[in-house]
Amino acid sequence: MAEPIIRFEGVSKSFGEQGVLRNLSLDVVPGEFLTIIGRSGCGKTTALRLVNGLLTPDQGRVLVQGKDVAQADPVVLRRGIGYAIQSVGLFPHMTVEKNIAYVPSISGLAGWKGRERRVKAEALLCRVGLDRSLAGRYPRSLSGGQRQRVGIARALAAEPEILLMDEPFGAVDEITRGQLQDELLSLHAQSGITVLFVTHDIGEALKLGTRTLVLEAGQVQQCAPPSEILNAPATSFVEELVCRSREFQVRK
Repeated sequence: MAEPIIRFEGVSKSFGEQGVLRNLSLDVVPGEFLTIIGRSGCGKTTALRLVNGLLTPDQGRVLVQGKDVAQADPVVLRRGIGYAIQSVGLFPHMTVEKNIAYVPSISGLAGWKGRERRVKAEALLCRVGLDRSLAGRYPRSLSGGQRQRVGIARALAAEPEILLMDEPFGAVDEITRGQLQDELLSLHAQSGITVLFVTHDIGEALKLGTRTLVLEAGQVQQCAPPSEILNAPATSFVEELVCRSREFQVRK
């Protein structure tokens, strides 16, 4: 088995009196697509932020490529980790091209100036299913789905080995969400990037993940391939999620 690219070793995290993660131990191997699902406040987003050093554990360690995140240079760490969120966070005063190029430019990566920057930004737009002509436009002129795709392109610009995604499709309509899911699956198959994807949607979690991590009150309920989640739910909470997923499929 491949060495983990991300490892949680007995990780606990609290905010004040509220325990958010409790003794999380988990390995994520290179190229895996791990979806993370659970109720609000169960620790999903906290787990992502521990990976890129936006938070530090109260107990335990998070390792990325064998190195303790708490001991890493945060700038160097985040160069290898893309981050895409629901609100996108594009800079409104920058063109799409400049938004995509932002992280490579401030990191001083070669090949992100002048004509080369335009070519690379346009290639990334095509990669996420957008027309290259959008490079010169501003975020305000884009639809919600287009802005979300630009956010993914920006997260991929520095060619990270890890992509963290925090409910990236939650604010778009169902048809656009389905398109974005399919494009993300295609991108993952082509690139082999490691993805951690947080969602509230069990259907989305099972569609996208090579494994699905189910959290409840900061504790792991089950972490398994989607087929196992569906056919052998480990706890009553997981079984409840599976029933919801089946009801949704029947309604559709």
